[in-house]
Amino acid sequence: MNAARTQRTRPAGHVGGKWFTLFTIAWLVIWMVQLTPLQLLLPLQLDTPDSADGWISGVVSSGLVLGIGGLAGVIAGPLAGSLSDRSSGVRRRRRPWALTGTWVTAVCLVLTGLSEGALQVGAAWVGVCVGIAIVSAAFTAMIADQLPMAQRGAASSAVGSAQALGIVLGVGVVVLFELASFDSYLLLAGLMAIGGTATALLLPDPKGAEAGAPAAPTSFLEQFAALRDREFRLVLLGRLVVNIGNALGTALLLFFLMYGIGQDSASAEDNLLLLVVVYTVFVVGASVLTGIVSDRIGKRRGLTVAAALVQAVSGIVVVISPTFGMTMVAAALMGVGYGAFSTVGLALATDLLPTEKDHGRDLGVVNTVAQLGQLLGPVIGAGLVALTGDFRMVFACATLLSIIGAGITAFVREKA
Repeated sequence: MNAARTQRTRPAGHVGGKWFTLFTIAWLVIWMVQLTPLQLLLPLQLDTPDSADGWISGVVSSGLVLGIGGLAGVIAGPLAGSLSDRSSGVRRRRRPWALTGTWVTAVCLVLTGLSEGALQVGAAWVGVCVGIAIVSAAFTAMIADQLPMAQRGAASSAVGSAQALGIVLGVGVVVLFELASFDSYLLLAGLMAIGGTATALLLPDPKGAEAGAPAAPTSFLEQFAALRDREFRLVLLGRLVVNIGNALGTALLLFFLMYGIGQDSASAEDNLLLLVVVYTVFVVGASVLTGIVSDRIGKRRGLTVAAALVQAVSGIVVVISPTFGMTMVAAALMGVGYGAFSTVGLALATDLLPTEKDHGRDLGVVNTVAQLGQLLGPVIGAGLVALTGDFRMVFACATLLSIIGAGITAFVREKA
């Protein structure tokens, strides 16, 4: 057996409802400020219906902006996680990074709202993605730091449920109150500043000395040392591929409603909210149920594989019948599949962490891989739309990638 795999997480005491409440609020805010711009605000900012190149130019610009932001997050997340692992002495391990990421995100959200054109919007959005990667790495590391294995499924369920609720609340407020673009960004920045700061300060965080953290820094390559572990590597690869498939099926929905189905902008915004609500109901239900089940049976791989396959079916539905009614059905299927996959998959990853001393580094990689998938999806989708002029190939690829991700995850060997 790999020697690194023998250094397992120390048993931790069970945490109570207060911890889970604060943890869920933290992730609710994180998902709101990330997914509301991704699903609604950025596409509207970058839409180009009257340009010489037509609406496809806006789709491509949106995909590139999100992809570049994702690349920045890939670098920032694991690096912040690793540096927090190395906090020593009387310094807190995760809290300073959570606060830093919170305020970087809040400031850059305001800048994004003030920006015009793909270049300015893209530069500001990179800052948002870096901030989100930093704060996400800090909060994700708390799962392995403070929870026993028997509660990690529940914590992962909280992350998945918060993701679904976050996008509903964010898109719902913007659409129902008809907020202007800058007002929307300002509201999200305020929520991030208040919610992120409060939860970072109120959640427990052991000092470096209490956690036995080493003080020595690591090289850049060591940020990804966990990739030498076969099981952890397979979990990450499957997670990346399935998240790209999910993003292909969700990130370009506003453009799909406007230019794939032919709805006007106002109707598309209203119907996007309906799709998000349907998606959310099924994400939350599947996330809670599978989190509880996986904790009780102690097995995660089978549930993770099945969830990815359910997600694959949603793409088939839209390819066969690209109508709004069938898109609603697909949203429900996608919610079941992704809600279960994101929850049980994260719990599976925490079970397979290679070393105890590098929770922040390794879970930073896990979280960043998921975010990278969500941000690469629009880039690939935009390329497919530019190539074909419609959205069928986007949903077909979403199905294919979900199946491939399920196959990769099936080869993971769970901890005995």
